[in-house]
Amino acid sequence: MSADPLIDSLLAALDARPDDLPLRLHLAGLLLDSGRSAEAIAQIGQALARDPGNDQAQALMQRALGGPAPAAAPAAPRPAPAEPPAPGDDPLAAYEQELADVVPPRFARAGDEPEPVVGEADRVYDVEASTVRLADVGGMTAVKERLELAFLGPLRNPELRRMYGKSLRGGLMLYGPPGCGKTFLARAVAGEMGAKFLSLSIVDVLDMWIGNSERNLHELFEAARRNAPCVLFLDEVDALGHKRSQVSSSSMRTLGNQLLAELDGMEGNNEGVFVLAATNTPWDVDPALRRPGRLDRVVLVLPPDAEARAAILEYHLRQRPIANIDLRKVVAASEDFSGADLAHLCETAAEFAMADSVRSGEVRMIEQRDLERALKEVRPSTRPWLSTARNVAMFANEGGVYDDLVAYLKRRKLL
Repeated sequence: MSADPLIDSLLAALDARPDDLPLRLHLAGLLLDSGRSAEAIAQIGQALARDPGNDQAQALMQRALGGPAPAAAPAAPRPAPAEPPAPGDDPLAAYEQELADVVPPRFARAGDEPEPVVGEADRVYDVEASTVRLADVGGMTAVKERLELAFLGPLRNPELRRMYGKSLRGGLMLYGPPGCGKTFLARAVAGEMGAKFLSLSIVDVLDMWIGNSERNLHELFEAARRNAPCVLFLDEVDALGHKRSQVSSSSMRTLGNQLLAELDGMEGNNEGVFVLAATNTPWDVDPALRRPGRLDRVVLVLPPDAEARAAILEYHLRQRPIANIDLRKVVAASEDFSGADLAHLCETAAEFAMADSVRSGEVRMIEQRDLERALKEVRPSTRPWLSTARNVAMFANEGGVYDDLVAYLKRRKLL
């Protein structure tokens, strides 16, 4: 069999098994034998990125770069290094610079920062420190009280927590219409706790290869455990944990089982990991996820009330040129608007004022007429959700899960 078809077959196999180092190094050797040094160096570089101490990879790299391959010898302590050669004398420096986009550098330091521990760095997952606080969230008094009871109070009072045997483990699911600040609330909880924040969505997990989705989910939970205390936010949890009775794909059912195992701490200690989930359709979430010890607390996040709408409007207008705005009229006319709808309302009013300025050639302020015109165009996005929620509250409120939703709909005379 000629070398090129064999190399093509090995490349296809490597796409399916990217972590198979023996296969990758065997391919690199064949590439070198075929005179395809640049491709060989790329493969060896990826192997060294996974296993920097691999002797075979180091030998192949020496061969690819034109240096002598190290002779096999019994392992022995290395002598103290001599003075490093000048950059111009280093035979690998020119190759490193030329192949910087393919082969990772041998050494990378930033000032006096300590090097990360191998295997501990969260290079893929965006673990961040949240600067948002609950005081930055307008309104939502009942939601804030529930969060204080579930998470923040026990964290601030460790002695009482130990006395009452309150664990820091646990989960809470936020549900409500889209655009009402569920993600913002989760960031505010992390900021209030001084904890790290890690957001997880379906695109971070799903993979086309069998078993990789479950591994990705496990690695995301591991990243949260390493960074505890950490708020792990499961965005659109209904996509990850849809009702297994309604899922036809066996891979999605397996992924749902993996999520349950991670929440139970069967794959690791979840102490200090606070799981917050958000969904617009809690009735599509698998009931097993709401079992005690998992996402056992459910909180309704409603469209902003009048006080919250005023705060949101002021926030989105604060850096725009405005004049003679009657905020009370706008607040009264924007019932059922979500936070995202109110932001879009301000953006639309600004567009009207800017278009008028372009036509007339004279810059003018954003006025009440612009907001009133925007109110005729922008419709609240929460109403379709409220219609669906009304049916759920009437016919699918098993066990009183949606009692708070029923109370809200009755208060609004929608039920």
